[in-house]
Amino acid sequence: MHILGINAYHADASAALVCDGKLVAAAEEERFNRIKHCAGFPYQAVKYCLETAGIKPEELTHIAVARDTRANLDKKLLYALKIPQMAMRRLAPQGKFAGIKEDVAKALDVDPERLSAEVNRVEHHKAHLASAFYVSGFEDAALLSVDGLGDFASTMWGVGRGTNMTIDGSIAFPHSLGFFYTALTQYLGFWRYGDEFKVMGLASYGQPEFQEEFAKIVLLENRNGKPKFNLGLDYFVHHKVGSDITWDEGIPVIGKLFSDHLEKRLGTTREAGADVTQRHFNIAASLQARLEDSVMALLNKLYEMHGVKRVCLAGGVAYNCVANGKIFDRTPFEQVYVQAAAGDAGLAIGSAFYVQHQVLGQPRDFVMEHAYWGPEFSNEQIRAALDGIADCGLRIAELSGETIAAETAKRIADGKIVGWYQGRLEFGPRALGNRSIVVDPRRAEMKDILNSRVKHRESFRPFAPSILEDRVGEYFERSHPSPFMLMAYSVKPEKRGVIPAPTHVDGTGRLQTVNRDQNPRYWQLITEFDRLTGVPVVLNTSFNDNEPVVCRPEEAIDCFQRTKMDVLAIGNFLVEKL
Repeated sequence: MHILGINAYHADASAALVCDGKLVAAAEEERFNRIKHCAGFPYQAVKYCLETAGIKPEELTHIAVARDTRANLDKKLLYALKIPQMAMRRLAPQGKFAGIKEDVAKALDVDPERLSAEVNRVEHHKAHLASAFYVSGFEDAALLSVDGLGDFASTMWGVGRGTNMTIDGSIAFPHSLGFFYTALTQYLGFWRYGDEFKVMGLASYGQPEFQEEFAKIVLLENRNGKPKFNLGLDYFVHHKVGSDITWDEGIPVIGKLFSDHLEKRLGTTREAGADVTQRHFNIAASLQARLEDSVMALLNKLYEMHGVKRVCLAGGVAYNCVANGKIFDRTPFEQVYVQAAAGDAGLAIGSAFYVQHQVLGQPRDFVMEHAYWGPEFSNEQIRAALDGIADCGLRIAELSGETIAAETAKRIADGKIVGWYQGRLEFGPRALGNRSIVVDPRRAEMKDILNSRVKHRESFRPFAPSILEDRVGEYFERSHPSPFMLMAYSVKPEKRGVIPAPTHVDGTGRLQTVNRDQNPRYWQLITEFDRLTGVPVVLNTSFNDNEPVVCRPEEAIDCFQRTKMDVLAIGNFLVEKL
């Protein structure tokens, strides 16, 4: 059985292929067309998935699409009457789903008649929940999905047991924690799609002195013993003008979400590019605190409902690693699973596994322990790409697979900035040791050097420590595994001076735990660095420069040449600038 999962005509277009109950390939379209958060159809991602599996188009049994136009139909019709322009904006992409099989055929360059696969529609948040639960390895778990908006809902919760997910409830438009966070992100002067990450980093520099104001912006309440929150709608405009989101073929664009009333409450907005003041830090801290309070209230109520000790999180809000790291302290949950592509890219995985288990009732025997589901390039392909730069003032050496990690570790220990390009590309927004920039965490200056010389981004943006999984307890207050870099834990006070570069201003680190079985070469790199320095940690950031994470060898080489990286470890080749 071959199930193609698709997230299309929505941010982070992606495709995933599940064969006989196991994930075989998954990738975002942006990695191929180089358009950040691409919102079109994942033509190249679909083609990649089938080519990797070695199956023909006619062998597809199901196509699972993460969109169900029938979901919340009554609420959609009500708002269509209230806000006709919103209905018109949403009808355009909705109509594209009728031709989903034709677009799959186009991606595979075949006649649509060759596709006999059944098309299955999966509601947005059900796909989110499935993307976490069905690959978690948990036999049972509480389930929570929180994001901006999908199929007219922002939040959904329930419980998973075996092959079945039971949905207990949801919160519909216009109430949305995702829109709340995005609106305040805009207010703080960050308007690009996906800028919420910046505000999460910004929050660590402030104090939540606006808690009273934010308690009126997001109202927490219990209703009939179920999770519930409401937005103070006076602070927003989306309920009056609709969700002004453009899902074209390129970068998604979200229109202004906050009202003048918000400015009256919090003061004048920050203009994009203006200086960030302490007031902005404090507003960001207050925003983060209110989001955390809201998510913890939902989780605690969910625990009361089901009493299971495990929880699976999904949706864009599940990328908030600061909130995730506090779940163990603020709720009774003892195990937390957040999948690597928790946001909309992960809908491709979720829709496929939803069909596999919820629709078809097939048994579960797959656990997503790593994120390496994208393209891989051979040493021969890498050599061919390097031939084009042989005369560019570079030293290029081909090493054995056993020595590349050791030689690279020496460069890192010497203070070099290393581009690390190995194996299969990661699925999801985090570089997890295959498409990474890696430096010495002991050098405090590396944070500013990377932000200014390589990443060309704001100085307050933090970086992540990658640490050997069996050494986490030595450096962090918690040792719960975090293979997808989606948990922030406090660094032990005595270790903050040892790894100052990836330790954030609030004493936390957004760590990635590295397991030998999941990524043997990256594990070897960190092990070699530990042998040289006594520190089982490297600083890890994504291999890119204001662009999607590099995919092909040519993109890695280009990024290496136009930034101030010193070394490129690409496959078995070590490239050094002279």
